[in-house]
Amino acid sequence: MGRGKRPATYEDIETLPPGWVGEIIDDELWAFPRPAKWHAWVASVLGVRLGASFGVGEVGPGGWWFVDEPELHLGRQVLVPDLAAWRYERAPGLFERDEPFFELAPDWVCEVLSPSTAALDRGRKLPLYHREGVSHVWLVDLRAHTLEVYRRGPRGWRLARYGGEEVVRAEPFDAEPLDLGRLWAPRSTPAPGP
Repeated sequence: MGRGKRPATYEDIETLPPGWVGEIIDDELWAFPRPAKWHAWVASVLGVRLGASFGVGEVGPGGWWFVDEPELHLGRQVLVPDLAAWRYERAPGLFERDEPFFELAPDWVCEVLSPSTAALDRGRKLPLYHREGVSHVWLVDLRAHTLEVYRRGPRGWRLARYGGEEVVRAEPFDAEPLDLGRLWAPRSTPAPGP
């Protein structure tokens, strides 16, 4: 933040044009238009797939609260990841208060990278998530067809990288396989599932 500039406030987010997403990181306002269709589709596919197994637990182990594009208020920071999830046992009362934001840092965050947000997601948000105690961060790169899984360690992140058409077991959702190929190429008619 340059000299003479005031710290960004939530009022700055509220004055953004309709359809824009605002975040406050280290007292600076960052604003972007809503994600492109492809970006939103990939986030939706991940949310449906992971939520079915780990959220409601109808076909898997359950145990997690999943939220699309939650607004996180972490101290002075306001962040809006593409997806986030909290473990039930760590956040039993997550939805007790009827507010449009969350003050408890999630256990898992997923950011779908786009050309306009990749540098911010990697350079500014990843260290913030570590500082706030997020245990896992996924970065999905649509252009490179990669999934980067960051596991929080005491001094930084431990990285596992997957890509292409791999079927992976990615932490913290490694109890169920994830077919990465389904993220990169939407089918005009979805293939029947088991």
